[in-house]
Amino acid sequence: MVAATSVEKPWLVQKYGGTSLGKLMSTICGSIIPDYAENYRLVVVCSALSGTLKAKGTTSLLLECIALSELGPDAQEQMVNLIHIIRDNHLATLDSIFETQKQLAFEAYDTTKTSIVKECEALKKFLLAAQIVGELSPRSKDRVISLGEKLACLITAACLASKGIAARPIILDDVVSAAFGASADDQAAALNKLGSGFYHVLAEEIATRIRDCEHAIPIVTGFFGIMPNSLIQTVGRGYSDLCAAMSAVAVGAAELQIWKEVDGIFTADPRKIPSAQLLPSVTADEATELTYYGSEVIHPLTMDQIREANICLRLKNVFKPHNEGTLIDPKSASSTLEIGQVKKVISPPGVLLKNDFSVGRFERRRPTAVTVKDDVLLVNVVCNRNTKSGGLLIQVFERLERNNISVDLVATSERHVSLAVYSPGSSSAVLRLKEELESFGQVAIAKNMSIVTIVGHKMRSQIGVANETLSALAAANVNIHLISQGASEISISLVVNADDATAALNAIHRDVLKIPTIEESRFRRSKSMFL
Repeated sequence: MVAATSVEKPWLVQKYGGTSLGKLMSTICGSIIPDYAENYRLVVVCSALSGTLKAKGTTSLLLECIALSELGPDAQEQMVNLIHIIRDNHLATLDSIFETQKQLAFEAYDTTKTSIVKECEALKKFLLAAQIVGELSPRSKDRVISLGEKLACLITAACLASKGIAARPIILDDVVSAAFGASADDQAAALNKLGSGFYHVLAEEIATRIRDCEHAIPIVTGFFGIMPNSLIQTVGRGYSDLCAAMSAVAVGAAELQIWKEVDGIFTADPRKIPSAQLLPSVTADEATELTYYGSEVIHPLTMDQIREANICLRLKNVFKPHNEGTLIDPKSASSTLEIGQVKKVISPPGVLLKNDFSVGRFERRRPTAVTVKDDVLLVNVVCNRNTKSGGLLIQVFERLERNNISVDLVATSERHVSLAVYSPGSSSAVLRLKEELESFGQVAIAKNMSIVTIVGHKMRSQIGVANETLSALAAANVNIHLISQGASEISISLVVNADDATAALNAIHRDVLKIPTIEESRFRRSKSMFL
């Protein structure tokens, strides 16, 4: 790992999302990065550039190029035009950066422009060749998608150069082969054997490349390596967060910062619940649970990396760089109670830390947040065979895996299984699943459902949370189709009709989290003025 000596500044890793880079490149390179560079040795990780809409971002456009390449020569013109759009978008961003500074930093401008054109031409040749075959392997698709982060790093480094700040792009598209060899079979074997340790080995390789930058700021691609089974399939679209975490582990960073366009983590989605409040801090387990059940907080593999390395993660807003954001502290988790144990938390009278924590304990008096996951199917299977519940579960899960459908919640009895699963989107896929499950008995599939999840540290040990939740939903006339509290001890999940999801969020936020609505807050303030 890259270790700072006693006389060196501590390391800080900053990851910038594609939308942030697309909107505020000049602010990031001209203000945020220079400010932090005064007190820290920086590593900057970049996602692919994006605009206002994620669907129009570079990664989405590259995925569209892949789809067009698989349609054959008939889609050639459309595919080439799309590649030209990607090229022109990045050249326009580069021009806007150097609009008033071309004479001061002409070399950086010229070199970067040449690299952008060259990379896009190489992509075009690669995809034109792929059109003849009519398909791309998962690893070839990885190679195409990696272009987005590569171009973003080139432009970010050039922008810093225009401000007189030394920076060097670090391209990680070969980091997996450098760490584990060129054989895809060897890479796959290493991934299966090492598990999360696979990413620790990659962090060592990343550390070597960061060290080679010497005094220049490393600008690291959020896309790391051509994975054995495709990075998109293995990690998902949040791979740049994981890359940032590996970079933080690589340098032993004091903190990992992920910069977005929101203030941090809220008690609920502020777009749906206007009275939602910013959380100054959450535990690593809470952040993981919120991400899994619908909030776009942080990738679960990212949490695993920082938790093992004891590195704090902070979510920051590029529009409000001086705000504190939300801190996710992996050291904040307290001891786990045995199953069946409960514990009443009684806070010292009138004394609470910020964020409603009891003094001397990392335990909230209330749940932390509520979130919702949409596009859910509720699958009910009533077995008509003499099958034990364990055998039924195995066979049901085999059918789900065969159809590439993941399960979010499950509830069982001896001959009855209820599952909340992510909707595959295709009506034919739903019909095919139903037909396969009907070999066991009666099957009912309810569409247009949502999972509402309450998350709170040590919530299983808090007496009365489930009762308050059910009472609040009953008062709001929200019907519950399935309820589940998992072994994580920090969440309760409920399946409701999608049309009732917002009402359920409001009821839980007001009556369980005890956060008043905006109208109630205004009434209380106006009332206090007359007292």
